[in-house]
Amino acid sequence: MDTERDLSAPGFPEQEVRRRARAGAAAAFPPAEDYGRVLFGAGRPGPADGAAAEPDALDALRIVPPLFLPKRLAKLIDLGREPDYRDVELATPIGGFASSLPVYVSATGSTRAAGGDVGLALSRQAGALGIPMVIGENVVPVNGYGRLGEAADRTLLGRLRAYAEELPDGLGGVAVQQSTEDADAEVWNLVHSDPAALPLLESGRLAFELKVGQGAKPGLGGMTVLDAAAAAALGDRFGLDPLFGDGRVLRSATPGTFTAEILRQQIRLMRNNYPRVRIWVKLYPGRDVAEAARVAHEAGADAVVVDGAEGGTGWAPGVFLPHVGLPLAECLRRLAPAPPPSLLVSGRIWEGARAVKSLALGARAVGLGRAALIAVAEDRESGLHRFAECLALELRLLISALGKYAPEDLDRDDVWSPADFPGTPSR
Repeated sequence: MDTERDLSAPGFPEQEVRRRARAGAAAAFPPAEDYGRVLFGAGRPGPADGAAAEPDALDALRIVPPLFLPKRLAKLIDLGREPDYRDVELATPIGGFASSLPVYVSATGSTRAAGGDVGLALSRQAGALGIPMVIGENVVPVNGYGRLGEAADRTLLGRLRAYAEELPDGLGGVAVQQSTEDADAEVWNLVHSDPAALPLLESGRLAFELKVGQGAKPGLGGMTVLDAAAAAALGDRFGLDPLFGDGRVLRSATPGTFTAEILRQQIRLMRNNYPRVRIWVKLYPGRDVAEAARVAHEAGADAVVVDGAEGGTGWAPGVFLPHVGLPLAECLRRLAPAPPPSLLVSGRIWEGARAVKSLALGARAVGLGRAALIAVAEDRESGLHRFAECLALELRLLISALGKYAPEDLDRDDVWSPADFPGTPSR
């Protein structure tokens, strides 16, 4: 598979992401050659590449700057000059890590799309950017850990080393995800005792993420398609279903069983067994997501990660994608008015406006899944770096337009919903 040519994301603004991976910050604006020739203004164009015909609830929100700007005045006094977008500071604490942006790379798991040189390039570029990265579930049971001569470009150890080799001092961190089958393979114990992970552990930049579920297929475990030989090598560790009729099989992980007490005790056990490791908990967009987030936070999780139903990079049943799970906007609504202080969210994040809206509604940072993979597939050396440059510029422009200068200053008053009309403004 030539991933650069063949990797695609139907229903996602793939070409816009690729343009950003090529052009960097310049892609935040229309093409420069149109300057002076094209009149730009709000209108009603047709759907953009990969965009839904109707915007979802998060896209439908509008970012609403005020006219009176006390925080801008405070910044002016502090700087001794008029502030602009370049004065926005994007560095953000994320789940116990210091990050250069309010952004992390979501888990991509053991699917083929995230394997090979794309997976390693993603790890290297995320490390160089100084943003946290999650290494997804089932990598070890399917591809091996990396100590026994397995292909380094597909193993957990290969991704971990690629990330750590590029990581600036004091920034970033790796969250290693574990599900039921990973627990059977003792993934966290392998990482915790590995000399390759020791610098991350000693510098406080290692996390273990307990996976309760994922946005693309709430209530199900991870799924991949394997040829017969690869499936046979997995033995009885996964559910195998030869439903394709051509020798390939569906490999399914179990989703695990959780109650409030099981989740609470699991987090406490993690705290006890790995006292120097940050604890992350990943939730799928279930109807009781607010209760689950509260339980995870009160039990001591350093980060609560919520996937909206729009999220996903892996293999999922077609019936799940349009019909199962709460949209990200509804998750954020249910988590209000008191979301966990280190709430991380993902779900079709690819540009600054969707990110700023999520931050204003209570998230501490947003995750890049499909956007990160596509950017890296477009350019193995710098695609994610250029994409992040464009995203950072958009974040600075939007946050400064609100008269604010840090992501944590954003709040619910910074966004307006058409559903509020003709209601009374909150301020």
